[in-house]
Amino acid sequence: MVRHFTGLSKMNYSVDEGFYPLGSCTMKYNPKVNEVAARMPGFSRIHPLQPEDTVQGALRLMHDLGTMLAEITGMDAFTLQPAAGAHGEQTGLMMIKAWHESRGDSKRTKVVVPDSAHGTNPASATVTGFDTVEVASDDEGMVDLDALKSMMDDQVAALMLTNPNTLGVFERNILGITETVHKAGGLVYYDGANLNAIMGKARPGDMGFDVLHLNLHKTFSTPHGGGGPGAGAVGVKDTLVPFLPVPVVAMDDGEYVLEGRDKRPSSIGRVRSFFGNFGVLVRAYTYIMSMGADGLREASETAVLNANYLAARLASLYPLAHKGHCMHEFVLNGGPLKQETGVSSLDVAKALIDAGYHPPTVYFPLIVPEALMVEPTETESQETLDRFAEAMEQIVAKARAEGAAPFHEMPKNTPVSRPDETTAARNPILTWQFDE
Repeated sequence: MVRHFTGLSKMNYSVDEGFYPLGSCTMKYNPKVNEVAARMPGFSRIHPLQPEDTVQGALRLMHDLGTMLAEITGMDAFTLQPAAGAHGEQTGLMMIKAWHESRGDSKRTKVVVPDSAHGTNPASATVTGFDTVEVASDDEGMVDLDALKSMMDDQVAALMLTNPNTLGVFERNILGITETVHKAGGLVYYDGANLNAIMGKARPGDMGFDVLHLNLHKTFSTPHGGGGPGAGAVGVKDTLVPFLPVPVVAMDDGEYVLEGRDKRPSSIGRVRSFFGNFGVLVRAYTYIMSMGADGLREASETAVLNANYLAARLASLYPLAHKGHCMHEFVLNGGPLKQETGVSSLDVAKALIDAGYHPPTVYFPLIVPEALMVEPTETESQETLDRFAEAMEQIVAKARAEGAAPFHEMPKNTPVSRPDETTAARNPILTWQFDE
């Protein structure tokens, strides 16, 4: 039994053993000191139903983590309850809806999202009861400000935006964008998926965002992938503080306490049991404390440097979906290679597995044909980036020399070669039927 499961474990792939350039996922190295902290008995052997005076250390950690995240992002307060990014989106949108309703403005039913947005943005808006409206990108990959202005009316509740956006481009017109939405009476939501590009360099709160979520399991180096656990901490400006989920950790007469609905009557209520994924919060806190302000800034600078270096290495193989420099990630257009050789971006992804690499994100964002979305993160060396670029060069050379046929048999070095992924997604078999 031990050998069976040990063998299965060796079939996995993780960031500890190789390059993991999964775009928009920030698969950076997770420092092992985070694990040491999370396993300390004072954090790992407590229960969320214990009396407050017996868990002062845990309450202080959550209080201080929220304070640090507020400083990093330019927000005024945080909730740590949401379990992941999409959960954070829904929490933020629930507060936006509550704010509009508190003003008697119940006709605001529309949420605007860019055509390059993460798929969770329109999904979260729909789940929260909003209608989604798409705004186009301009030829530089940024939000078309004129198109956005034309969409503003008294039904717009919010704009959801990532900055830098999903193409790896910083929205230069961000102040004009947020001002446009605010003038129309709406709020602006920041999807924090790409915060790893701007820590210590720019703050969403200073750009005019009213509410945001952060993926602590990405930017702040807690292990993720395979379903969790995650943490989608949500920060707000003063306008939305009354609507934060309860309980809220607060300081009262020298002790940390949990404030409920009796102290916060406008709260949207709980969004998760207890206090969120506490072990993830400990890891994120440890990361911030060990890095410090200078370390976080350097992490973002290196992430942007690595992305631009790798983009330059690959630019001769694939057209880049952006103009000029990128931020922490970039998107390659695989359309010309497919047209020339018949080799799709999915084929390239499978070939990379045989080359020993986790593939980039493919076919996202949807506005780029045969998209390959690459995020190298700050924790990879130049040697690793060079080896990955060489593997990509070899794959493209093979495609041009031999066409698509050899790629349809890849990957060859994995236990499962090429499943029908479309059928698996649409008709999953989730149980094992034993023979009679």
